Amino acid sequence: ERLDLFLPKPRSARPPLLVFIHGGYWQSLDKGDFSYLAPLFLQAGIAFASLNYDLAPTVTIAEIVAQIRRAIPWLVRHAETYGFDGERIFVAGHSAGGHLAVMALITVAESIRGACSVSGVYELEPLRQSYHQDILSLDTDTVQTMSPTRLVPKQAGPLVLAVGGDETEEFLRQQEELAAAWRARGLPVRVVDLPGRHHFSAIDALGEVEHPLFAAVQGMIHGK
Repeated sequence: ERLDLFLPKPRSARPPLLVFIHGGYWQSLDKGDFSYLAPLFLQAGIAFASLNYDLAPTVTIAEIVAQIRRAIPWLVRHAETYGFDGERIFVAGHSAGGHLAVMALITVAESIRGACSVSGVYELEPLRQSYHQDILSLDTDTVQTMSPTRLVPKQAGPLVLAVGGDETEEFLRQQEELAAAWRARGLPVRVVDLPGRHHFSAIDALGEVEHPLFAAVQGMIHGK
C-alpha cells in the first residue's frame, strides 16, 4: 500500500485533497506515522492522503522525487474514482517530506494548487558533508537538480513555510533562503512562525485546530 486516503463525511461535493509526504531523511518512517493529522482536515471538509515512497539507500533522492512526481498525476487521474476534486490537490510535508512537497510544487505545478513545507530541506549540499552521505550518496548533479533553492520556478501556486523556533540554525537558514528566493521571483509565499517547537514537534502544529499553521494551510486550500 502506497497510499492512505481519508475522505470527509458526509460528502455532498468532491472535497479538495491534501497529500501529506512524511520525513525521515528519505530513509525512514512511514505514511501511517502521520495519520493523526487527518481528522482536523476531514472536519474542515478536506480529504487527506498520506503517501509512501521507497527509501534510501535502496533508491536515490532523485528516484524518490520521481516517484512523488508520478504519484500526484496518478491521483489527478483517479480523483473521480476515489471521490475528491482532482483540480484542487495540495501537498504538504515535513523535513525530507517538505523537500519532496516543494519539489512536487516546482516540477508538477500543473497538478498542484499549493504546498506547505514544515522544517524542510531545501539545499542538499550540506548533507554531503554529514553522516547522511553514507546512506544518500549525493553527487554534484543531484545537489544541483534536487535542491529547491536552486530551482525556483517562474510560476507556482502558494507556498506555506514553517520551521520550529528551536530547530538548528541550518533549518532556519534554509527556510529563510528559500522564502527570499521565492519572493524575489514574485511567487506567493507565507511564513508561519513556530516558537518553542523543535524539529520533531514542529509538524504537530499542522494538526492543532487553533494553531496559525493549520489556519494558513486550511486558508490556502479554501482560497482564503
